[in-house]
Amino acid sequence: MPATNPLYLDANASETLRPAARAAILAALDAANPASIHQFGRAARHILEKARETIAQHCHARPQDLIFTSGATEANALAIHALGANRPILIGATEHDAIRAPAEATGRAITVPVTQSGIVDLAALERLLADHPGALVCLMAANNETGVLHPIQAIATLCAAHQAMLHVDAAQSAGRIDADPLGAGATSLALSSHKLGGPKGAGALIMAPTMADRLPPLIIGGGQERGRRGGTPDLPAIAGFAAAITAIGPDEAHRLQSMRDLIEDGALALGAEIIGHDAPRLPNTTCLAVPLVAAQTQVIALDLAGIAVSAGSACSSGKVARSHVLDAMGLDALAGCAIRVSLPWNCQDDAPARFLAAYQDSITRALHKADRSHIASAEPVA
Repeated sequence: MPATNPLYLDANASETLRPAARAAILAALDAANPASIHQFGRAARHILEKARETIAQHCHARPQDLIFTSGATEANALAIHALGANRPILIGATEHDAIRAPAEATGRAITVPVTQSGIVDLAALERLLADHPGALVCLMAANNETGVLHPIQAIATLCAAHQAMLHVDAAQSAGRIDADPLGAGATSLALSSHKLGGPKGAGALIMAPTMADRLPPLIIGGGQERGRRGGTPDLPAIAGFAAAITAIGPDEAHRLQSMRDLIEDGALALGAEIIGHDAPRLPNTTCLAVPLVAAQTQVIALDLAGIAVSAGSACSSGKVARSHVLDAMGLDALAGCAIRVSLPWNCQDDAPARFLAAYQDSITRALHKADRSHIASAEPVA
């Protein structure tokens, strides 16, 4: 039976809703349509534009350059639709499907390899940019599975040298690290509310000032978002989005990293490997692999102990599959043996000890099940 006090360690799938976001959602539930010109509509419009201003300010951008979307998936698709027309699209080998799928659908996607640490191979990127000047480069600031951070400043410099544009998926990094992709030279930036502790159903695409007014819409309709994204905006979700980004504490990242480090120290002592340990990473994220123990086995065992973690992306229709991210890093058999532990903003101090106790039990049980044929073949234990 699961523990009576379950422990949620899957923040990269979705952060815990922040109290300030919940309050803002409730306050905006009865708001009118912000496109209406009467006093109720004007009041709703004030909520919308105040949220736009708040989120843009957090990202060092102008409010007029921010387009609200249903989430980072739509924002990424809009960026590729708008910026990638008739261009080669260079995507990292470890990208989320929110980038991979729309890029590959164009028939012009080219994969950029990563190093064994999971960082984009800058030399390979430079060669591809030289062969495809004027391309659109799409890279996530932080990988959702490993937490590994790409060097956005260096990437933006390479793009500028080859007249290329750079779209950054900041769904995982926004609010967790101090970074300014637009200031570094990115053309556009995608955000997701629920990765920040806001509600699901809201996100944003922020464009560089020179590009914002040249954005052809992906969703056409009534001219909302200055004609750049049709449809009545989800005002409660947007209000919660802005409240969540405002509620991020100044010491949050440091506190989470301290707990993450405790988990990693304990996991190493149990024989686990830390994926991407030699690269800069998100402070709340660790990717742990135990040779011979299948990721699915670990996830299920921990779930039965009341601890929620994941293996790979949460956007895989509930299935545990071999990670393309870890495959791209050349991890071979370990790619099917890794779990992601991602600490939420409200993680309690006892979380590392609770996780490690359950983790030790789960891998010990799994390894005891391994017979000599499994060990000889180096196949993960199911």
